Amino acid sequence: MRIVLDLRIFGPQFGGLGRYNQKMLSLLCVLDQKNHYIVLLKENLLELKLPANFEIKIVPYHWYSLKEQLFLPGILRKLKPDLVHFPHFNVPIFYFGKFIVTIHDLIMTKFPSVRTTSLNKFIFIFKRLAYRLTIFLAVKKAVKIIAVSKFTADDIKNYFHLTSKEKEKIAVVYEGLSLDIETATKKINLPEKFLLYVGNAYPHKNLEFLIKVFSTWQASHSEFALVLVGNKNYFYQRLEKYVQDNFEHIKDKIIFAGFVPDELLVNYYQKAQVYIFPSLYEGFGLPPLEAQIHKLPVLSSSSSCLPEILGDSVLYFDPKDEMDCQLQLNKILTDETLRKNLQTKGQEQVKKYSWEKMVKQIINIYQS
Repeated sequence: MRIVLDLRIFGPQFGGLGRYNQKMLSLLCVLDQKNHYIVLLKENLLELKLPANFEIKIVPYHWYSLKEQLFLPGILRKLKPDLVHFPHFNVPIFYFGKFIVTIHDLIMTKFPSVRTTSLNKFIFIFKRLAYRLTIFLAVKKAVKIIAVSKFTADDIKNYFHLTSKEKEKIAVVYEGLSLDIETATKKINLPEKFLLYVGNAYPHKNLEFLIKVFSTWQASHSEFALVLVGNKNYFYQRLEKYVQDNFEHIKDKIIFAGFVPDELLVNYYQKAQVYIFPSLYEGFGLPPLEAQIHKLPVLSSSSSCLPEILGDSVLYFDPKDEMDCQLQLNKILTDETLRKNLQTKGQEQVKKYSWEKMVKQIINIYQS
């Protein structure tokens, strides 16, 4: 079978989706020598070594672009695939071949505010209309839909008002997790006591809420800092300005670390007192699991898919209630029995998710 994989979003520098695509490809190379794969990349990656049943096709069109919509369907038709896998919702509107789509979340349908984009208002409105059409047609035309959690599957069913037959197209395939702990290449200076957040700063991540909570709580816990790790894009820059404008008195206690590579990030996980995840909406929720690999107790929002993915291995709080967050934060820091229990349960929880298990399920979907 000739299978095209659209992996133009590739590598951890492109966030969770880039890492998802990278892990999927690396394990497909190991686990499937039967099918023939054509891998679409945006640029040639010289370090990428693929087996004989894989080939690369360079497609220089950026995702979400007009060129993607206009020219990618023609390229796909020339490749004559039996099946195309789009690991994101950005399926070209004018592609009518057989395809599978992975939908990680419906964040843009849940948080459609202009605050969620760096575009001006009119371009944002146009792009939002294009998004709604693109994802609607992707869901309707796909022969199979991979959802990364039961929560996301239900979101898709409800939002798009799927018929009973259309609901049968959805398969829940959990994302994976690498349990190997990176060795720290060098030690770095960090605050003696700190709360840790690793991830992006999109509005649904609820980091303004976290900063407000920290501002109030830190008044009686002055020895603590808050460390935020994530690529300093437009949203992190906006958050940094929010701190400078509104929290002058503790701005030296809120540390914007920027992007930190895995071999240095291990220092943060090992030295932090707690990982805190205030997100309002997630499709899967990988960051808390990554913290648990390092035996770091997790304080998590109780929203969306997080109870499904994290189970009873974390301490939850209401992500819209500042007082509740402070109370649970005090609890997770002071109750040593609770901390040890969360560390033990966290080590068991992460074993439920593996990239290999995920890719084996995806191969079975290809075959079906």
